[in-house]
Amino acid sequence: MKIIFQDNGNYLNEWMRALKHSLPQAEVSVWQEGDHTPADYAIVWKPLAAMLDGRADLKAIFSRGAGVDGILLSGAALPPQVPVIRLTDAGMGVQMAEFVTHAVLRYFRQFDVFAEDSALKKWQPRLPQKREDFRIGVLGMGVLGQKIIHALQTFEFPINAWSRNSKNMEGVQSFSGEEGLAEFLSSSKVLVCILPLTDETRGILNYKNLSQLPRGAYLINVARGAHLVEEDLLQLIQNGHVAGAALDVFAQEPLPLDHAFWQEKRITITPHVAAVTMIDESAEQIAQKIARLERGESVDGIVNRQRGY
Repeated sequence: MKIIFQDNGNYLNEWMRALKHSLPQAEVSVWQEGDHTPADYAIVWKPLAAMLDGRADLKAIFSRGAGVDGILLSGAALPPQVPVIRLTDAGMGVQMAEFVTHAVLRYFRQFDVFAEDSALKKWQPRLPQKREDFRIGVLGMGVLGQKIIHALQTFEFPINAWSRNSKNMEGVQSFSGEEGLAEFLSSSKVLVCILPLTDETRGILNYKNLSQLPRGAYLINVARGAHLVEEDLLQLIQNGHVAGAALDVFAQEPLPLDHAFWQEKRITITPHVAAVTMIDESAEQIAQKIARLERGESVDGIVNRQRGY
């Protein structure tokens, strides 16, 4: 079995070690531009079009993450008959739940305000916010979205959830489709975005939609930077409609030093670390899926290219 692996400059040695451990029978080589040697599988993250163009020899293309927008951007270069398979969780769900829960509690318990008071040596107790008035809206009810919802339910927050198609979860007020978006937004004090990036969801966090949140709402984006219209968020924070935001992803990464977000103290910035790929777990998941494919069995995580996830 031959596997081509795309090196994007991050953790190559760790990936090669993990793949050797999980796929000892496979010959794994790092793809170089101009290499057209036949292979059975490809493991990629934001690949060059030339890596996949015309590769009808491949049995499957594996993403090194839960998102596949970086692969689908290859467009026509993707061999149409070859399935694209994403990671399903692989340790990322717990990390996402940790990150979002921390961001929610930081705002709900006013820890950000207390941190500012502490820097000024100011002792100022404050009345707690009412939990029943603090409904959290989760945009996206996939594997990661559900993990986040379950974590937030531990703290007895009322939860809204929105998805493209109708879904139900116990203890969650569910909304779906374009017709359900306005009501979902208007009743969500905190908005968490964990949507896949598709043509339909690009720019969904825009002025029109964010304006429908209750005044003083808070935004948490752990999905993709392209979901957010950054200028719209800044305007809504500066006019007081949105209280602040915790942003882990951005239209341009690393975030440019002259970006206005750096100067806005009500925006908390982290460098795309809400869920870092767990290499050993991911390599093992890919190995298990390859084993199932080799036996002619079905696997989860196959991407619907029309939907974009």
